[in-house]
Amino acid sequence: MTAKQREIKTIVAYAVIIVVGIVMLFPLFWMILACFKTNNEIFGSLKLFPSSWSFDAFVKGWQTTGTYTYARYFANTFELVVPTVIFTLISCSLVAYGFARFDFRGKNVLFMVLIATLMLPNSVIIIPRYSLFNKLGWLDTYLTYWVPALFACYPFFVFMMVQFLRGIPRDLDESAYMDGCGSLRCFGQILLPLLKPALFSASLFQFLWTWNDFFNTNIYINSNSKFPMSLALRMSIDVTSAIQWNQIMAMGLVSILPLVILFFAGQRYFVEGIATTGMKN
Repeated sequence: MTAKQREIKTIVAYAVIIVVGIVMLFPLFWMILACFKTNNEIFGSLKLFPSSWSFDAFVKGWQTTGTYTYARYFANTFELVVPTVIFTLISCSLVAYGFARFDFRGKNVLFMVLIATLMLPNSVIIIPRYSLFNKLGWLDTYLTYWVPALFACYPFFVFMMVQFLRGIPRDLDESAYMDGCGSLRCFGQILLPLLKPALFSASLFQFLWTWNDFFNTNIYINSNSKFPMSLALRMSIDVTSAIQWNQIMAMGLVSILPLVILFFAGQRYFVEGIATTGMKN
């Protein structure tokens, strides 16, 4: 292949990437512009850009027409999501450490059961979970998220960390044991820093899934004062007869900003955690 052919191939590749990127980002771009449009412009016109640029939709949308503003719903969402992510990282990393580094009776059977739970759709276990949480008195509280996270009830993250730990040489563990480290100290001081890419990937996934979760929050959370962002956006559509869609779009845009910022801030760790399964030689 000549230099000119390689140059043409590179140009074509970049052109395709740019076109695909524009197609993928167009819905987000349209939502941003819809924040500045009226209902008539959104549904009655094909114009992409609004006739005027006013931030009233953000101000009025944030204030809402109900008892609480979106400041309360944002605080509720962080109160729900942040402990869930932290508990998930702690519990899943410890369980993964046990499966990856220790031999015990029934280990393979338990790991098979763990992986088998990945095949269960959420709709199958929602009724048993609801009955259990109801008997424990956890409904309408964030314990329905915190406690499962504390007991490593997310097998996907356990499996991901097990695969990552299996790629880390056991020589590091043996060296630590020879220096007098116990199992927990070896995990905390030697293996946990090496798990950083996998931990960040797991935290990003869990943050994203919990932040956007509408189905489970709609079932477990009933009080308006405890609504996260997902329920608040849906409630904004229900409480008014004449829906101001620019306000809905504005609050939808505000609600995804933490996710976008988090992803771009830790993109390097996220890609490394997904693409690698251990240490590089």
